[in-house]
Amino acid sequence: MSESERLVEFTLLGQNFAFYTGASEEEMENILSLVREQIESVGGGDKPGGTIPVSKIAMMACLNLASNYNKLQQEHSRYKQETSAKLEELSDRLGFVLVDER
Repeated sequence: MSESERLVEFTLLGQNFAFYTGASEEEMENILSLVREQIESVGGGDKPGGTIPVSKIAMMACLNLASNYNKLQQEHSRYKQETSAKLEELSDRLGFVLVDER
């Protein structure tokens, strides 16, 4: 553990968790909020003993998060390709403008 890390403790699905992280408090709040949101979307809530086993709720939440991450990666890749193509086009246009002005 580095000096910049701190202990984070929270309860999820009726279980207590603790770990050390260098993430800011705001970042951890955002992360935990996202995880709780995913768990609630698959029927978990924060109460154990529901109709869906905790392990299945956790797995479905993980799969949802992984799916969202994969979509973002694909969108980012398309964005980079489109931006690169636009920059190349602008560069070509500027090259022609500079040549024409001489």
